[in-house]
Amino acid sequence: MVWGPSNAQNSFEPLSAEPIVAVLIGPGGVGKGTIARRLIESDDHLWLSRSWTTRPRRSGEDGSEYRFVDRETFEAAIDEDKFLEWAEFHGNLYGSPLPEAPNGADVLLEIEVQGAEQVRREIPDAVVFLILPPSMRQLEERLRARGDQEDHVALRLSSTPEELAKGHELATYIVVNDDIERATAEILSILEGLRRLRRGPS
Repeated sequence: MVWGPSNAQNSFEPLSAEPIVAVLIGPGGVGKGTIARRLIESDDHLWLSRSWTTRPRRSGEDGSEYRFVDRETFEAAIDEDKFLEWAEFHGNLYGSPLPEAPNGADVLLEIEVQGAEQVRREIPDAVVFLILPPSMRQLEERLRARGDQEDHVALRLSSTPEELAKGHELATYIVVNDDIERATAEILSILEGLRRLRRGPS
């Protein structure tokens, strides 16, 4: 598995196995970002790749959620082959730069479904988690609660069935985010099981 060169400090104890690439996908408002943060806080061997986007920051975002750039900057990075994956979604560009993870770290991506298709082509053994809402009604409520405009909520909801259909095709595991702590714990348990398999008999 070949990624970009890393200049990050190695603060990870190697797990003596090929790094896992874990991918979180799901419709907007399902809680992927919150789960990603909880996973990083809970797992010292997991490194989050910070995605780029051309969409504007929402109220309440502090800028750590994405690297927010203009379209010209993003398109220049595409031309320079800086992305592992990128996609245009509802008029905005989203992409994951080539990972520069510390040695021994597993990589976590929080991306759009279209991007996950590209990751699957580049890294066939990537582990894809499809995050589902408990119901479409709750998904709609979450979109409004995070401050999205009504037209954006409607646009997101209109694309959700297609995203879910494609997500089911790509998913290695399906996790329902009915409770953030439970969903996070489920993913952590799966990752630890995969690590044990990769390390083999001790």
